[in-house]
Amino acid sequence: MSNRPFIAFACAHMTDERLYAHQVAALTDAYEIKIFVFREHATMAAMAEEILQKTPEKFTLVGLSLGGYVAFEVIRRASERLQRLVLIDTTAVADHPARKDGRRQDILKVQQGGIEALIPELPGRWLHPTHANQPVLVDLMGEMARSVGAQGQFNQQTAMLARPDSHEDLRGLRIPTLLVCGRQDPVTPLADHEAMAACVPGARLEVIENCGHLSTIEQPRAVTDVLKSWLEHSES
Repeated sequence: MSNRPFIAFACAHMTDERLYAHQVAALTDAYEIKIFVFREHATMAAMAEEILQKTPEKFTLVGLSLGGYVAFEVIRRASERLQRLVLIDTTAVADHPARKDGRRQDILKVQQGGIEALIPELPGRWLHPTHANQPVLVDLMGEMARSVGAQGQFNQQTAMLARPDSHEDLRGLRIPTLLVCGRQDPVTPLADHEAMAACVPGARLEVIENCGHLSTIEQPRAVTDVLKSWLEHSES
């Protein structure tokens, strides 16, 4: 590994490295970067251990949605290794019964019809209405979902079904923390980010306008600008 600061990017459900393409392109000269796509593990514990095994002793962790859930598990296991934390479009709230039912329905849908049965539903679920019909984004989401695959979808959903509430874990943090949320995120709303920010002394919350759940690809430049500026000015 180089002497540059290390950033680990943890991907969201049904996404791969392309979720962070714009951000990584802007940061790669100044930072050592590794992106984690979770296909093979069916527990948050195993996902967190993969990150801990493939990162240096001290690193910055960025997680979007599922990536944020994995970040909470990293905190529970080895918070002392984190220099900084960035949580994007995620929530510390455990799944309520209706959301668990939705996850089980998605598992069944893919088991019965393959990953292609689920892909058409994803843009409407996750993206801002003005983005949900943009061919470039719709195609990208489909390609990333195929990259994760049916088994990866099952593993990710299984892990998310078992995740706990994580607000208490955040309350113990004393590191620079940034939260980023799409203003119109329909999955992990702004109120959830406000609650997380309130748990961490000095946490900064940035809202991305005209944006849904996948802010890094819906408003890539805005997210990159926020992230780059914060990294440059936050204490490590």
